[in-house]
Amino acid sequence: MNVSDYIQQIRSHLVQTHTDVAAWFEEDDDIRAYRPKDQGWTINEILEHIALTSHFLLILIGKGVKKALRNSQNSDLGLAMDQFENRLDQMAEIGRHKAFSWIRPDHMEPKGEKSQAEVKEELTGQLERYLNYLDQLKNGEGLLYKMTMSVNDLGKINVYEYIYFLSLHAERHIRQMEENKREFLGVNTP
Repeated sequence: MNVSDYIQQIRSHLVQTHTDVAAWFEEDDDIRAYRPKDQGWTINEILEHIALTSHFLLILIGKGVKKALRNSQNSDLGLAMDQFENRLDQMAEIGRHKAFSWIRPDHMEPKGEKSQAEVKEELTGQLERYLNYLDQLKNGEGLLYKMTMSVNDLGKINVYEYIYFLSLHAERHIRQMEENKREFLGVNTP
């Protein structure tokens, strides 16, 4: 896979995931407010958590984008692209709910301080930022800077992978919201 296809794969995943997340705002209030039997988060809280996590990690991604673009002035982008290894499939586990233990920082815990309309607007703005970053890094520059991701021992990941991580994070929580809805409706889980 070349870098253009790689970036397009990430872009497509982002758009689809955010479309799927946005659909949850259209669910009945009772479903979105339902607290599951395990006392986990409601769908409203999950949506807020997705927005909070993206908010804080987008700060790091923004810095990574700047550093990658700066590095492109002094680095051999052609060499980086020749050595490029597509690891997106290896990251798939991030998108699976309950696939591994995940301890989030306190500042990413939902607190119910924003309306659902505000959370939805924030998620829409975040998608625009992701896509803008991919546009800025359209020539492969995102390969030129790596950041550490401790979740599931991912280690050093490039800027594209960091963006993809957030899309997978949202996908993970879509599965959680689906579980909540099934439980609310009394439908057995698959």
